[in-house]
Amino acid sequence: MGLQGPAVGIAPPPGSNGVVGLPVWLWDNVSPTTWGPNSASASTGAVTVTATGSATQIVWNLGDGQSVTCTNPGEAYQASFGNAQPPCGHTYTTVSVSQPGGRYAINATATWVVNWQATTGQTGQITVTRRSASSVVIGELRDLNN
Repeated sequence: MGLQGPAVGIAPPPGSNGVVGLPVWLWDNVSPTTWGPNSASASTGAVTVTATGSATQIVWNLGDGQSVTCTNPGEAYQASFGNAQPPCGHTYTTVSVSQPGGRYAINATATWVVNWQATTGQTGQITVTRRSASSVVIGELRDLNN
């Protein structure tokens, strides 16, 4: 079926810096293989099995000891959102400078539920997980008074 981990979307995007106290947006760039539904069939002899999988949640481990569980793929950030809170996201409270590479490692684990049915009348359900990774640099803004 080619089920994959989330196609991680993140704002601020890789290569730029986030700021302590401002939300980091997290989402899956949805496709049949990263969120579903995705179906496949296989046959042997007179028996055909058809399976359909859909992701039910993504657990985002955020590298600072926190995690967020989202039961939807999230929403891609757009500049018009300003400082709005994301439907799936996290606000860091400390800078990432002390982390390996100066970045917080983000691991996204999608849980997939796959329902299957055979032409013999048998049915079943299996649950699988798929993982993806990203990272984010978090800094801080400082006021300078002269």
